Amino acid sequence: MVLKPEPTAPFHAVVHALRVLETVSKHGDGVTDAQISRETGLPPGHLASLLLTLRREGYVEQITDGAYVVGAALLLLGSGAARREALETRLQQTLTQLRDSVGAAVYLSRYVDGEIRVTQVADGPLTPAVNEWVDFRSAAHASAVGKCLLAQLDQNGRRDHISRHRTARLTSRTITNEKVLFSKLDAQPATVPVLDLQEYAVGTVCAAVPLTAGSSAGCLALSLPVEDVHRLRSAAETLNRRAAPVLLSLAL
Repeated sequence: MVLKPEPTAPFHAVVHALRVLETVSKHGDGVTDAQISRETGLPPGHLASLLLTLRREGYVEQITDGAYVVGAALLLLGSGAARREALETRLQQTLTQLRDSVGAAVYLSRYVDGEIRVTQVADGPLTPAVNEWVDFRSAAHASAVGKCLLAQLDQNGRRDHISRHRTARLTSRTITNEKVLFSKLDAQPATVPVLDLQEYAVGTVCAAVPLTAGSSAGCLALSLPVEDVHRLRSAAETLNRRAAPVLLSLAL
């Protein structure tokens, strides 16, 4: 599988955040924002926004003299099996916060070994998850998650997937024509959420944004009952803005 070389805004934010974390980690006694700016080359305005995000996520802390040190969330990650468990816990906390922020079930998905995998879900009584009435692995052409992941693949990767998972009609809105589907995927801007307007299931609308880092295709998605479709675009925009902390957790 080959990814399309189109890094997204969250990806750039994460690259910058990792540079900031590396700089803070080098200064055990703390480092000022001015020094971080000099060492990373990031302008003060952009750096201030990054530091605010990193503080909110617990990756850095500000001490009494205003300098920054490594935060508790980063220290807890550790290594080995404990690190993986801590990362999963951290990701779940981030997804739960995002669920509450957008008022919708939230999903983290990846494209692994030629298959779609929903790896984590944050839902609840007021934000129920989608009823998986057709296996998500077989519904890439219809779901926001699937279309978002397919959009990150090259043409050969897409054709390989469709050859193994035919484009069945799931609702009257499902795109079943491969040429039309690929054309829509090619026209999909990397910075705009992918929508599913009752293409996978009648009564449900969804949105997904890409989480691409290196050779791994991933996405962050949400679902809403169709009666809340008026909230979909604003919720999707919030999802897009909040994607960077999730991608940062995956990159650490």
